[in-house]
Amino acid sequence: MLSTIVKSSVSFSRLASTVPISFHKGADHWANVECEIGSNLMREAQKHGVPLAGACEGSCACSTCHVYFDQPHFDLLPEATDREEDMLDFSHEPDVTSRLACQVTVDETMAGAEIDVPLMTRNLVSEEEMMDNL
Repeated sequence: MLSTIVKSSVSFSRLASTVPISFHKGADHWANVECEIGSNLMREAQKHGVPLAGACEGSCACSTCHVYFDQPHFDLLPEATDREEDMLDFSHEPDVTSRLACQVTVDETMAGAEIDVPLMTRNLVSEEEMMDNL
């Protein structure tokens, strides 16, 4: 019995704690990133130099971390919340595979995902602040 426990704990330690994800911006390849499983996709991208603004600090109050997933990986993601869907409506050129990176948790199913970063973003946080100052 003890040998079974030892074997299973050894095999558990071999499980990957990161998954490879490729980020693109326009026609250019930006980065192949090893993202930590269980972490926030926006934070992982930022940590590796991928240009995602995250103006609202990941509180789902802007759309500056808007990304496009490749269809096979998009289909594996949990559904977006109503709040995320509302924010995506305000993003620049939303698509059927659009998500806010701040609302996506990296998991094993994202291994090999191809994610496109839009060339433009719409920063609702700044626009609201500008309207308040008028």
